[in-house]
Amino acid sequence: MIKANQVKQLREKTGASMMECKKALEETKGDEKKALNILCKKEKDIALKKSKREAKQGVVDSYIHSNKKIGVLLELNCETDFVARNEEFKKLAHDLAMHIAGMDSENEKSLLKELFVKNLDITIADLIQEKITRLGENIKIGKFVRYEL
Repeated sequence: MIKANQVKQLREKTGASMMECKKALEETKGDEKKALNILCKKEKDIALKKSKREAKQGVVDSYIHSNKKIGVLLELNCETDFVARNEEFKKLAHDLAMHIAGMDSENEKSLLKELFVKNLDITIADLIQEKITRLGENIKIGKFVRYEL
């Protein structure tokens, strides 16, 4: 029998719904690692489906490094202004701007392949995919520019 705290822990790690977490745990007879694998596969499938949708809303975010010698402007797009106003989406935009400041990313294609500076276990593409699943909308990196003295 799956306990509520198991479901809660899995939900906190993945952001998946309670029902999805419970189903994954039931399917794996309570094995959290196997349940995580199931949910990751579903997350990728969901992100792939949503990636075909237009992302014409979003935010422009900036990051200025503490030495005032490096700055980034970033456009991050989503499908609706509702998600654009979401704190998690805004935090993603800021984290990406900070990442670009530190890594001097050339373009979107190279940026997506880079390891995320705040979590070296995932790439930027993985991070965006996770947010697509959590927020339920397609998310795309728009234009960005990095300035350095």
